[in-house]
Amino acid sequence: MRLANRVIAWQRTHGRHDLPWQNTRDPYRVWLSEIMLQQTQVSAVIEYYQRFLKHFPDVEKLALATSEAVMAQWAGLGYYARARNLHACAKRVMTEWNGSFPGDAAGLATLPGIGPSTAAAIASFCFGERTAILDGNVKRVFARYFAVEGDPTQRATEIKLWQLAREQLPSVKTCTTDPEAMSRYTQGQMDLGATLCTRSRPRCTECPIEKGCLARSTGRTEELPWPRQRKVLPERTTGMMVAYRDNHVLLEQRPDTGIWGGLWSLPEFKTSDSSEQACNTLGLQFQTLQTLTPFLHVFTHYRLTITPLLAQVSSNSDPLSTTSNQRRWVHVEQLDTLGLPAPVRKLLEGLRADQLLQSPRE
Repeated sequence: MRLANRVIAWQRTHGRHDLPWQNTRDPYRVWLSEIMLQQTQVSAVIEYYQRFLKHFPDVEKLALATSEAVMAQWAGLGYYARARNLHACAKRVMTEWNGSFPGDAAGLATLPGIGPSTAAAIASFCFGERTAILDGNVKRVFARYFAVEGDPTQRATEIKLWQLAREQLPSVKTCTTDPEAMSRYTQGQMDLGATLCTRSRPRCTECPIEKGCLARSTGRTEELPWPRQRKVLPERTTGMMVAYRDNHVLLEQRPDTGIWGGLWSLPEFKTSDSSEQACNTLGLQFQTLQTLTPFLHVFTHYRLTITPLLAQVSSNSDPLSTTSNQRRWVHVEQLDTLGLPAPVRKLLEGLRADQLLQSPRE
């Protein structure tokens, strides 16, 4: 039996069927889930996906939303370029495609943030198109099954895997006689990688394609695929000013590009500056200053040690204006309505819980 037919049969009985974005052919919902699932686990996505849909139930609502509103619902999922592309894509669908997503992978791949594999997944799930996907799970399955050498993230290895993915598609006859075959095969590959053919301790005895798997037969399941060559992450430091007055916290909106693009964050300062210098740079008249315990936040490309400075400032103290970043005072009860970077949100929630952001009564 062909590999594809075994995967389809297995998915029908043992695959995942109850995820919030399944059992629909709505391209908007499928697209949203696929973008959120890029570099993020299913368990982390479900809550964000459901909440996002409540605020933006269709592509038109998303296209008309402000960038700030979109970022507020995305905050915490990370990789914020995805959210910016998501918003840009919705606008393109409305202006260039009359509010309907393109009906094939080739058209979908022209939209912001949709790569070849994501386009193929959407086209397969929504339109039954016979086209190959190659996300991280599928790379792992094929690298083991065919004993593909090389780092799957490198171009040469990826080309080999794409070729195999295309060769293993269900036959045209299978897709013609079974309208669900293509979507089940696509979902089945994802399910195999997520539930059985996992990075460590794969459950080979339960796998529908165990027979024929070269990694299994040669005892190389832990060796394949080759691990990604990891670089030593550089270390960076920054100070974050937690300035508060009258139960309000000073926030600034970051530029649209770069780390935490478009999110609201705390003003930063050089850790080499003294506490007084940090306040003076912002033009704040402080009443009390307290340096808090530094903490680490790890990005994909570097490690950032953040040193928070808690500053109670006078009621008439306003920060110096800036041409690059917008700054404003936000009431502590309104922090949940803004898109905040995960470490900033965690820091502020901790300070609120400890009642350290409340101005003392006169």
